[in-house]
Amino acid sequence: MNEDAIVSLETLVHGRRSVRGFRPDPVPDALIRRAFALAQQAPSNCNTQPWIVHVVSGDVAERMRAALDADAAAGRRPEPDFPFTGAYRDLYRDRQIDSAKALFAALGITRDDQAGRQASMRRNYRFFDAPHAAFLFLPEPFGPREAADCGMFAQTLMLALTALGVDSCAQGALGHYAATVRDVLGVPDGHRLLFGIAFGWQDADHPANAARVGRASLDEAIVFHA
Repeated sequence: MNEDAIVSLETLVHGRRSVRGFRPDPVPDALIRRAFALAQQAPSNCNTQPWIVHVVSGDVAERMRAALDADAAAGRRPEPDFPFTGAYRDLYRDRQIDSAKALFAALGITRDDQAGRQASMRRNYRFFDAPHAAFLFLPEPFGPREAADCGMFAQTLMLALTALGVDSCAQGALGHYAATVRDVLGVPDGHRLLFGIAFGWQDADHPANAARVGRASLDEAIVFHA
């Protein structure tokens, strides 16, 4: 066993977290390309590598955040390519509530502050002011099996970014207005949007980044058979 490698992996896994407040400073292109090159090593079923990723920066990032925020401001109903799974239930609902409570507490938003909650939600569509965002598409006719491959790509990417000192946040909300994203990027209809990942340098002074949530214990989530 390579103890140094294990320690490094533990540091990365525990160091990666969802950052919801970024500085505007762009990440150097060489670092971005290095992170995505590492993510390309992610496993996939039969090595199909089904992900198609569009990375936005600069003027394109500004056009994208403006377009998505305009959809939200107009009260447009989200139309994701992959339907919502419905309401979370039981312990999954409890975890969702705990996560929301931690974020709203950090932001100083009370339960009855509907305007504050709405403003907080709309920050998703501006990818929390991150200078960059990656949009993950799955070409037709791929389905859930290949979507899982994209999840492995995303985790590999976020760990690579963490190793390079870059912060990130995986965002389901960036898939809410799929047609708008395709329009801004010129992506064909046959490429279905899964989600996006905001990335850049953390704004340590943003209150949202003070939010902390835990994880289920091993005994709660994992069943070992022997």
